[in-house]
Amino acid sequence: MFTTLVMTVGLFVLAVVSGMLGLGVAFAAIPFLSLFMSDLVHQVQPLSLLLNGITALFSVLGFAKSRLIDWKKALLLSEVTVIFAPLGAWLASANIVKPIYIWVIYLISVFYLAYRLMAPARQGQGAKISDKGDYFWVALLLAAPISVLSGLLGVGPGFLLMPTLVLVGIEPKQAAAINAFAVTPPSFSALIPHLSTAKFDPALTLELLVASAVGSFLGALLTSLYIPGQRLKQMFAVLIVAVTLYKLVTML
Repeated sequence: MFTTLVMTVGLFVLAVVSGMLGLGVAFAAIPFLSLFMSDLVHQVQPLSLLLNGITALFSVLGFAKSRLIDWKKALLLSEVTVIFAPLGAWLASANIVKPIYIWVIYLISVFYLAYRLMAPARQGQGAKISDKGDYFWVALLLAAPISVLSGLLGVGPGFLLMPTLVLVGIEPKQAAAINAFAVTPPSFSALIPHLSTAKFDPALTLELLVASAVGSFLGALLTSLYIPGQRLKQMFAVLIVAVTLYKLVTML
């Protein structure tokens, strides 16, 4: 009973944070659930993917309530992530590319994006690029290699898509909203291969799903109503560096 309560409260908090940033909760759910579940492949991963899809979906609802989602951009980006993320997963399973090279590219990308996000906005950079000429197509092109890279490493594409959207000129809150929609379909499609062997505890799963859904919806509303765009960028920069360092430590 106590363990279930800790898991529920912990997932709720993580879902609020992920909802604020337009991310699914899997990036934090995998290490958190691993503290309580021993079977990574049959328990932790399928449950994390399910939670990831639900939290991203409810983030979308929260952002939609505040009318922050550009639906055309979100749909286009989600099509790219759905197509290319499985390709990365296939390359990883086939051992075609050495992991060390993939991690070098990923680390360079993460720290560069974090640096750019932490840098204070220069005067005159507050307007969206879309007001001066739409450069979303740059993010759309980059979404393909980002999705492949995320599939290779087993991390969600949202971590690199969110800062990419910001750097091509999309306002941070709107970038989080678009990103939330874009990471929802790949979460559910990636869950399908796990369904035949997944081991779900129905009561626990339902409790965690409800807590995560409520948390991510509240997180999206908090971002929409109270958090300045620059602060959101800085929060995300700290988060991607922290999670990347954590993943490196666990690998070593």
